Amino acid sequence: MKAQRGLGLLAALTFAALASLPAQAQSWPNRPVKVIMASAAGSAPDVIARIVTDRLSQLWGQQVLILNRPGAGGLIAQQALAASERDNLTLYMPSSSSLVVLPETNSKLPLDLQRDLVPIGLVGDQPFLIVAGNHMNVATLPELIALAKQKPGELTYAANFRGSLPNMTAEMFASAAGLQLTFVPYPGAPQGLQDVLGGRVSVMVEGIAAFTGALQSNSVKPLAVTSPRRLPNYPNVPTVAETLPGFDSRGWFVVMALAGMPDEVVRKINADLRTALDQPEVRSRFETLATYIRHLSPAETGDFIRAEQAVWRPIVKKVGVVN
Repeated sequence: MKAQRGLGLLAALTFAALASLPAQAQSWPNRPVKVIMASAAGSAPDVIARIVTDRLSQLWGQQVLILNRPGAGGLIAQQALAASERDNLTLYMPSSSSLVVLPETNSKLPLDLQRDLVPIGLVGDQPFLIVAGNHMNVATLPELIALAKQKPGELTYAANFRGSLPNMTAEMFASAAGLQLTFVPYPGAPQGLQDVLGGRVSVMVEGIAAFTGALQSNSVKPLAVTSPRRLPNYPNVPTVAETLPGFDSRGWFVVMALAGMPDEVVRKINADLRTALDQPEVRSRFETLATYIRHLSPAETGDFIRAEQAVWRPIVKKVGVVN
């Protein structure tokens, strides 16, 4: 019964939104929609995308298919998008690193962000968490900073591959705190966490969802979240900004399309995305994945992406990421 009420609400909201749209947008989509993303099936971004696309399928009355094209820091997904049919039925859901790191490290991308892509909306953001292995015997971020300054270059941190946003976040933190930390790259969060738990790596930076089990078992010490404010479901974990004012680093997911999609269709997708994300069940599931919904218009989404690129450009150059 509850599910039926939810579907009825979605249908009512959809009808109300369609009534104010031009005929071309009202009839969109008339066939299944594809969503290309760079994350592997079963990964946290993939889970988030499937929560969203499930609701959009209900709203649109058409199947929304996710095409996972992982690899090369997002390049493979972008190549797949560039090769896709220009039918206005293919969407692109890149994670932040595909838009802020990849353009700075690869001068021969198949698509130009400004010329070839149109922003549609922001799905949400994911703060990162800095944790220390219990073997480190540090309880707070200031204690970690003090220890790192006593042992320059000796403390190590685990993060995904060089150029990933966790890697960039750790480098931003080290720069802001005046530290020398040694980066130990891993192909995925589970491998890095195992070495932190085993005492082989000092600290780790990753999305909070990667640490759920370790936090519940007190196997690691959460030192700080990288969002500007404490998180509602982790109120006892300080922010990095409480120690280093102004610090802010979050991963995020946006929806985009190839340039040429009609403006009224872009507006329709943005409105339907907002409707899908505002469902209580979606918000609840997002929070379990430490993902926080943010609504932006298409224009605001474009401004947001450009602002993030400006923030990360000097960090990427400093680290010297090369693909």
